[in-house]
Amino acid sequence: MNKHELIDAVAAGTGESKASTGEAIDALLEAVTAAVTRGYTVQLIGFGSFSTGARAERTGRNPSTGATITIPAAKTVKFTAGKGFKDAVNAA
Repeated sequence: MNKHELIDAVAAGTGESKASTGEAIDALLEAVTAAVTRGYTVQLIGFGSFSTGARAERTGRNPSTGATITIPAAKTVKFTAGKGFKDAVNAA
């Protein structure tokens, strides 16, 4: 499912217009992105939690040449599925 299909599904479920539903989904995504960027955890009970993680610097290999390279440390985004979401997936 892509973003347009999500907007169509939510609009059909709520009876709202696709335009207003698209704006609401965009606002939700912007709010989650802004909060996680600032280091907060966004917890949606029954669905899951978005948070930041850290990946340490590590050694890797260039697949073309086989040369050893250093992969720099990086921040990551983590999603942990909530109980309701896990139960729904496992029931299907």
